[in-house]
Amino acid sequence: MTPDVALSLSACLAYLIGSIPFSMLIGKLIGGIDLRQHGSGNVGATNVARTMGAKWGAVALLCDAGKGMASVAFIPLLLTITEENAVHQQVLCAIFAVLGHMFSCWLKFSGGKGVATALGGVIILSSWATLVAFIGFAITFATTRIVSLASIVAAITFTVAAFVISGEELWSAQNWSSGAFSIAVPLLIIFRHRSNIARLWKGEEPKLTFGKKEAAPIPLDGTDSSKS
Repeated sequence: MTPDVALSLSACLAYLIGSIPFSMLIGKLIGGIDLRQHGSGNVGATNVARTMGAKWGAVALLCDAGKGMASVAFIPLLLTITEENAVHQQVLCAIFAVLGHMFSCWLKFSGGKGVATALGGVIILSSWATLVAFIGFAITFATTRIVSLASIVAAITFTVAAFVISGEELWSAQNWSSGAFSIAVPLLIIFRHRSNIARLWKGEEPKLTFGKKEAAPIPLDGTDSSKS
């Protein structure tokens, strides 16, 4: 098998893994609901938590992250190419797993925001940058309880951390794809949050509460409306 064929098959397999709509399946099989008609309407782990509770939200998060991790860790073992292109193959698998989650062929090429699936991939690709991004997410979520804002902060933090930690090595012949990934995928995730950004700007983005109770938006002045 030539490297080009192996890379093409890797991308296809990663896309198929990424396209598995675990959140939708959890909603239908466990909750008996179509997730697209409840909560935010998004088919992601956050909406599972919002509509079905923290436990099932965590299960959905682990499943979605597992898609990215499995694609990056195991596909290269099945379709081995030269060591010189190993990183490029892993990055390709991560990208297509995220694209599969965002544009699932099982959901008429719609899907979630890609944060959890990207998380699973970057844990393997760049663990230290992932740790920094997770800290950024945790601090933002702890202070605002807004998952979309925390996700956007994490995406930006990951890019900055990857560049600071890896430096010029990020653009070497063996790692340039990681550099491209560190820019392109966070930008794609931010783009997928464009409606959330619009609500954040208006102060209408809801905080995360677990179960079926909808969260209160944060006003533009930063005060908590739930206390007023």
